[in-house]
Amino acid sequence: MDYVRFHASLHADRIAVTDIAFETQWSYQQLDADIAACVSLLQQQGISEGDRVACLATNRAEFVILHFACVRLGAIFVPLNWRLSATELAAIIEDCEPSVIYGDELAAKLGMNAQDIALLLKQARALESSHLQAYSIDLPSLMLYTSGTTGLPKGVLMSERNLTETGFNFCLLGEVEDSSRFLCESPMFHIIGMVTTIRPPFIMGAQVVISDRFIPERTLQRLADPVLKLTHYFCVPQMAAALREVEGFDPSKLSGLKAIFTGGAPHPEAQIREWLNDGVPIVDGFGMSEGGTIFGMPLDRELIDAKAGSVGIPTPRLRSRIADDSDQVLSDGEAGELQLKGDNVSVGYWRREEAFKESFSADGWFKTGDILRRDEDGYFWVVDRKKDMFISGGENVYPVEVEAQLVKYPGLKDLAVVGVPDEKWGEVGCLYYVPEEQGHELDLAALDAFLTGKLARYKIPKKAVAVESLPRNGVGKLMRHELRKLL
Repeated sequence: MDYVRFHASLHADRIAVTDIAFETQWSYQQLDADIAACVSLLQQQGISEGDRVACLATNRAEFVILHFACVRLGAIFVPLNWRLSATELAAIIEDCEPSVIYGDELAAKLGMNAQDIALLLKQARALESSHLQAYSIDLPSLMLYTSGTTGLPKGVLMSERNLTETGFNFCLLGEVEDSSRFLCESPMFHIIGMVTTIRPPFIMGAQVVISDRFIPERTLQRLADPVLKLTHYFCVPQMAAALREVEGFDPSKLSGLKAIFTGGAPHPEAQIREWLNDGVPIVDGFGMSEGGTIFGMPLDRELIDAKAGSVGIPTPRLRSRIADDSDQVLSDGEAGELQLKGDNVSVGYWRREEAFKESFSADGWFKTGDILRRDEDGYFWVVDRKKDMFISGGENVYPVEVEAQLVKYPGLKDLAVVGVPDEKWGEVGCLYYVPEEQGHELDLAALDAFLTGKLARYKIPKKAVAVESLPRNGVGKLMRHELRKLL
């Protein structure tokens, strides 16, 4: 399933990747050659089947080259989340035990023992290329870390079969063609940045335009650029809203876009219809690290308007069902857990075989932990999350992880963190606490300083509310839903 090599043979001079930040560009033939050269470099460092190659850097084309070199070696590429604290990153590195780490100035600032990713291609091109064929499509080639409900990160293993299936699913849902141009701005440590904006265009022989990060004014200019001719753009709803707030926002200049694709957080219907009224399809979808692209809305503006708030439909390549706690299938309109079957479903969790086994029903369906319902037309709607996770600015936050740090904070007799609505970030953490001394008010700035370095910025609570006691049931279990009602 090496589509880069396929297109290098089919139309060698067609542009595959443009890296805006570094003003570099690759044809499919050049990209294939650099991947082969990188294979030689990794072999020289002793990398072979099953070894992990990690990378901590902002988006750049070398991510793609490293990943596809790993595919051909049977190794596992591990992009690291640069938004995490040094402590959190150290735990992930200890868990995955990479044989080599590449990084940019972010890695240098953290004192990480990483090779300079800026030198990767220079070093690789000095070697004789190794033209290996891709390993088995069922071997894992990518590991994406996602937080667990216990606060411990899980390495989600994706095989080439999984990744290609996600590519196929989005090609169908997103109407991808060989003339498509994807702007990749989502961080490449996420499924969207590393997979959904890379695999579909490569399958079709289209082009990926890589940007180092999201800056609303700059992004808007690029989406409207008649030279770049961008057709597909992914973002979270908060990013889409930020684009509309840019001074001089002119939706007529976005007519070249097939759509703006959003996910990762709930998207208010009013915001969806603002885009529709401006003539721009804003297409919601649903995915996850363990399953890649799962659902997506049609690109038709009338259908989007009629089903505003829905995350869309699956492709025929994927099986899905809504089930109750006993894994019994529910009728349309009833809310239950989304369960999946298909080649897109992850092959495992790194060194957590039991946790992965527990993620499946007795009859072999993957249990997502998300509560959805399906309407009579076959469209899916996100209702809630089965677990206590909330999403802040497109990033998953698990209260237990935050609370584990807060128990060390002085002056708190009891505490709990829940996600509450926020205009800017969608949701933020709100700390409900029982003070040791009555009348004591918590200083948010001091709390922020205490947690900085221990947790990523987006995990630190932005609100705090003092209460006389936390709601608990008869056996002492915290009732978070009661806390949410308070704000």
